[in-house]
Amino acid sequence: MQEFINSYPILYEFRNTLKSLQNQLQLKQNIMNMKRTFGAILTILGIVGIIWGAYAFVMGGDGAAVGKYTAAVPFIVGLIFFFAGINLVKTTKDQT
Repeated sequence: MQEFINSYPILYEFRNTLKSLQNQLQLKQNIMNMKRTFGAILTILGIVGIIWGAYAFVMGGDGAAVGKYTAAVPFIVGLIFFFAGINLVKTTKDQT
C-alpha cells in the first residue's frame, strides 16, 4: 500500500495533508483543555479572594495585611477572577 501511495504524488500529498490536519486538530484540543483548566484555576482563586475579602471586611481586617476598608481590594480582584474563570469555562467549546 505504501508503494502505491508513493508512486502517485497526489496521493502522497493528500496523505501528508491529512496528517498535518490531524496534528493541528490535536493541538487545538490541547489548547482547549488548557483554557478550561486555566478557567477552573481562575474560578477557584476568585472564590478564595471573595471569601478572604468578605471575611476581612466583616472582622474589621485580618490583623496582618488587610484593614477593614482595604479588604475591598481582594474582594474585587476575587470577583474579577471568578467571573473571568466562569466565562472562560463557559465559552470554551468542548473538542472531544
